[in-house]
Amino acid sequence: MSWAARGALGLAALIMIAPLLWTLLLSLKHNGDLVGNSAAALRPPYTVENYVAIFGNSLTLRWLLNSAIVALGQTAGVLILASLAGYAFARLEFPLRRTLFVFVLLGLAVPSQAVILPQHQLFAWLHLHNSYPGLILPGLVAPFGVFFMTTYMRGIPKELDEAAMLDGASRWTTFRKIILPLTMPAQSTLAVFTFLGAWNDYWWPLISATRSDMYTLTVGLAAAQMNYAQTSGLGYLMAQAVFASIPIFMVYIVFQKQIVRAMAGAAV
Repeated sequence: MSWAARGALGLAALIMIAPLLWTLLLSLKHNGDLVGNSAAALRPPYTVENYVAIFGNSLTLRWLLNSAIVALGQTAGVLILASLAGYAFARLEFPLRRTLFVFVLLGLAVPSQAVILPQHQLFAWLHLHNSYPGLILPGLVAPFGVFFMTTYMRGIPKELDEAAMLDGASRWTTFRKIILPLTMPAQSTLAVFTFLGAWNDYWWPLISATRSDMYTLTVGLAAAQMNYAQTSGLGYLMAQAVFASIPIFMVYIVFQKQIVRAMAGAAV
């Protein structure tokens, strides 16, 4: 790679990371220093008082807990359902299998906004608004997850199933002890995408959670931006944004090898 190409890539990376660095610098400044002059973020001194204030606000920690419960609940549910459905579509023969698979794929073409009204009415009838099940259950409908796991499992040789069944293994044993371990790279990738989608989701939590104690972090930060930006300060708002992004970076760091391995396997 030439020096010109390296320089162009370095410049592009700097442009992409600049907003993140700016947010970090703003979060490390005293709120009074940023009033009317956000350029003060480029000059010391810096402080961590905004991050200390986050832990002093019980609602922020509550929002963080809500987001963690919803994101982990949706991730676990999608992995279980997508793996079971993927195994059925990829390895089993049953009536209307192709028709049902096409029906699942049609879910990719239906935007969530198109079903928001009946979905809201259904959850209101079930009294699930302002509850964790009400925030988690809609995210379990994951046609992409079913498609992804079906495609991945189709690439696993069926001779493994036949050999296991010749040894007396049941379908469930074959799925749990043979197929499922072989799909760990795909499941890791699906888990990351599902977790990030649930963590960053704003549309449904905004509609379903009407009490401040049931806000997820995205809705809570939006409420803080509208209600607290002038009183608590810009630095405090940026500290909340940085604080909210930490779990996302941790997920990428932990699962980056699995993501690369799954994508390489899909490309092959």
